[in-house]
Amino acid sequence: MEQVADPELEQRCVDVIRGLAMDAPQQANSGHPGTAMALAPLAHVLWTRIMRHDADAPDWPNRDRFVLSCGHASILLYSMLYLTGYGLELDDLRDFRQWGSKTPGHPERGHTTGVEVTTGPLGQGVANGIGMALAEHHLRARFGPELFDHRTFVLASDGDLMEGISHEAASLAGHLGLDKLVVVYDDNHITIDGPTELALTDDAAARFASYGWHVVRLGEVANDLDALEAAIRGGISTDGKPTLLVLRSHIGWPSPNLTDTSKAHGSPFGAEEIAATKAVMGLPPDEAFFVPDDVLAFYRAAGRAGAAERDAWEQLWSGWSTHRAEIEACLAGTGLDGWQDALPTWEPGTSIATRKASDACLNAIIDQVPGLIGGGADLTENTGVELKAATAFSPLHPEGRQIHFGVREHGMGGIMNGMAAHGGVIPFGGTFFVFSDYMRGAVRIAALSKLKVIFSWTHDSVGLGEDGPTHQPIEHLAAMRAMPDLPVIRPADANECAAAWTFAIGHDGPVALVLTRQNLPVLEGTADHAGLLRGAYVLVDVPDPDVVLIGTGSEVAVCVDAATQLAAGGIAARVVSMPCWELFEAQDASYRAEVLPQGVPVLSVEAATTFGWARWADASVGIDRFGASAPGAEVLRQLGIEPGHVADEARRLVG
Repeated sequence: MEQVADPELEQRCVDVIRGLAMDAPQQANSGHPGTAMALAPLAHVLWTRIMRHDADAPDWPNRDRFVLSCGHASILLYSMLYLTGYGLELDDLRDFRQWGSKTPGHPERGHTTGVEVTTGPLGQGVANGIGMALAEHHLRARFGPELFDHRTFVLASDGDLMEGISHEAASLAGHLGLDKLVVVYDDNHITIDGPTELALTDDAAARFASYGWHVVRLGEVANDLDALEAAIRGGISTDGKPTLLVLRSHIGWPSPNLTDTSKAHGSPFGAEEIAATKAVMGLPPDEAFFVPDDVLAFYRAAGRAGAAERDAWEQLWSGWSTHRAEIEACLAGTGLDGWQDALPTWEPGTSIATRKASDACLNAIIDQVPGLIGGGADLTENTGVELKAATAFSPLHPEGRQIHFGVREHGMGGIMNGMAAHGGVIPFGGTFFVFSDYMRGAVRIAALSKLKVIFSWTHDSVGLGEDGPTHQPIEHLAAMRAMPDLPVIRPADANECAAAWTFAIGHDGPVALVLTRQNLPVLEGTADHAGLLRGAYVLVDVPDPDVVLIGTGSEVAVCVDAATQLAAGGIAARVVSMPCWELFEAQDASYRAEVLPQGVPVLSVEAATTFGWARWADASVGIDRFGASAPGAEVLRQLGIEPGHVADEARRLVG
């Protein structure tokens, strides 16, 4: 795979990357050239000497993964993708940060071929890389190193290591012994505000060593290709530990006036400084986007150097029979044929919390959906993600499918995103709904990237009771519903939970399950999955309804009881279960009109803020204040989430 090249050619290759790193931000009048310039030698070594990849097969399952956690240096990644032949053209670099271009300001998975994860919010990429390494570790142990045996390389900045998510994820990575993971810390001592010492004096190397990582302080070798290669090779799979390489680089090097300055971090250099820097490197000072033929030929050959290994892998896979159906389902992110038949059903009148029902569904399908792997943020049983018969993932049992993430909600979210981006697994993770606040950054990246992650958020309302307002979500449903491309499903009962899992496994993107702590009655008419899959449906109907009561989750049963009270007074109430706004919005107008007929007043009922309900309802029963510490049923009653109050509000609306 490795090419033989003379040192002069390789140096020109590195300098060409640095030229592109200056030219694209200059053309856009926006961008971050300095880090890309400083890390050009490192990128060159990784992409030409170290990484196993094939530009003709960017989704080859056994390729090495590359994560640019410092996504502001996106021009470095785009330059490598262009040079090694992943489909970008020089004109795409000229269109850097422009509307509709393939080279947005920060790398976006699914938008640009070769971009493994969406990065930019600092620290996320570190957690993603750890998730990728976890997925590889698991698949290697479970199905064998013949099919799954590759490395994950992450480039991280000081900002990545300042953000808390990187601490959470790195701690777990060291605990689990995720070898085949190499993180290079670009220790350039510069932030946008100025020297890192303005805010940062901790010892990253000592901190990662305490996490259980193999740590090497490389010192001043950022421009030494052979030293970089030796360090990376030495850092791969060392004593069953992940590796941190601390690299002292100089941002903006070799700019005569901007090296080691904050100006080099986040602003174009200007024509005069670019010309001066190119002169230092021996590039044509006045020629933008200069890529000589021999440099391009060298990189294009490097981009296909892994073709033989990829071809050998594909030949091996074509004749593979052991666990074939299981592995195919893992790689496709789906279940075995007929997996839905394993889902349980519940008889009307049964009483069960939706978190418990969801856990029953998960355990029923775990063998039928072999890619499922996950757990909770120290709340495994509480959040409906306890695999009753599964082995826990550990250094001794990486084949285990139950992950104990610890009290690390944000780290858990970022790790799950990396697992999903890696492929071969369907990650799920649970915490209390109120603590989705802690992981919101990772949830947003999952939605933006359309990553197949299942979030199990429980204790979904003031109905959780005595823990009080610190643990009782109010605004969280509205906040998560406001996020594009995140279906938020709040099942009314156990049977709707089963339908929610049908959707989650079939959906190509993230799904949020919002579940109760308290028991709920199983209702008549919820066993048919079709209703939930359309987002909302008529659960209790009457001829010529006077009012429509819409409920979600635990409040659907409240609506059913309120409708009975209204009927006794001569008011005909239709009850609609609306477990998912997003799915209902996706239906055609005629179906939506069938469920919510024009001219019939609508009252929504939900134990959360009423914000947003004006989209569907004429009036709302909700909670526009924080909760209180008391038994859950009492809190709900005191705050008006009970049938009598709902019936009174419906009478007002009709009257």
